[in-house]
Amino acid sequence: MVNKVVLAYSGGLDTSVILAWLKETYECEVVAFIADLGQGEELDRARDKAYAIGAAEVFVEDLREEFARDYVFPMLRANAVYEDGYLLGSAIGRPLIAAKQIEIAKTVGADAVAHGATGKGNDQVRFELAYQTLNPDIKIITPWREWDLNTRSQLLKYAADHGIQIDSTGAADRPYSVDQNLMNTTYEGEVLEDPGALPPLGVFFRVRDLAEAPDEPERVTITFEGGDPVAVDGVPLSATDTFGKLNELATKHAVGRVDMVENRIIGIKTRGVYETPGGTVLLTARRALEALTIDGEVALLKEELMPRYARLVYRGLWFAPEREMLQAAIDHSQQNVSGDVEVALYKGNVSVLRRTSPFSKHSRKRVSFEAGVGAAAYERHHPEGFIRMNALRFASVAAAASDPAPEGVS
Repeated sequence: MVNKVVLAYSGGLDTSVILAWLKETYECEVVAFIADLGQGEELDRARDKAYAIGAAEVFVEDLREEFARDYVFPMLRANAVYEDGYLLGSAIGRPLIAAKQIEIAKTVGADAVAHGATGKGNDQVRFELAYQTLNPDIKIITPWREWDLNTRSQLLKYAADHGIQIDSTGAADRPYSVDQNLMNTTYEGEVLEDPGALPPLGVFFRVRDLAEAPDEPERVTITFEGGDPVAVDGVPLSATDTFGKLNELATKHAVGRVDMVENRIIGIKTRGVYETPGGTVLLTARRALEALTIDGEVALLKEELMPRYARLVYRGLWFAPEREMLQAAIDHSQQNVSGDVEVALYKGNVSVLRRTSPFSKHSRKRVSFEAGVGAAAYERHHPEGFIRMNALRFASVAAAASDPAPEGVS
């Protein structure tokens, strides 16, 4: 038995039907939670719609700064990219939404939470792992695994039968799924399910097409402190405004589109099409600054850890102890990742032009070919011993290959 449930609500077809279905099926109060992660939609309309459908209470929270500062930035410190393409923009939003649902459930005395993720998607895993980590006793309702409304036409009929108003234009008419936030826009499903098919015209609405991008590059300088961006072109910005500015610039120059086939959590392959404009710029600039400021062996270890970290985020394990352990190591490596990186944005590309840091580990004296420069720290005969030491094992291999085996040994 359920008395009150907190639903992650977006205002779209699926969650609107779910709100009515929860009331009808469980005969319980439904509290709708609308999270503003920078999706750029009119959330007041979603709130009014939730009340019209029958929500007992509606919470609308502006989480943009918390999302960027406490979720996206820590993930970017790891340079996390899933399967060489996906910058995890949608995946990183789910744990924050789930955490707020659990908080609201405690505030209003709800004994259950619900989400609108489908039975074949990744988000059901991400939401439910977070719920169970943060409150193992909470009841989880998963409509897509319980009801018999398995097609879009069935959802539309249910909505019509229950007097639920569905927009007849825009998102409601798109033959694919869209998820958007400050970091990322995800397109998948329906017409995009065939990896061999070109995305139809009009699919993308965030990043400009290459053909429409300016014919002149644009330079932008990003300032970092402790691995996080703090200013753009010398102007200090909040985490939210940093994304706002870089998204605007990158979108104009067609930066950040990715079309890939990835391995979902549940074991099937899917095509994902993503637009991550500002995040792509930040990732490129951060890597350039890390190359200047991080010890070589630390950088190598960090690159080895990155795929594991990215996989944890993708698989919904943000609150897992292993992710927190990796985060501690990664954050330790960021202490001196401070300085300026200038990049050029041009026709879908982000090119690093220069990088400077007060903590630079690069030394002109040590790398210079000029005679006498840096002689005290480096002599030209030094590499000889280094090379000989590293070649010792090769000599042993060669000797073993040329010596005949002792009698009786085959």
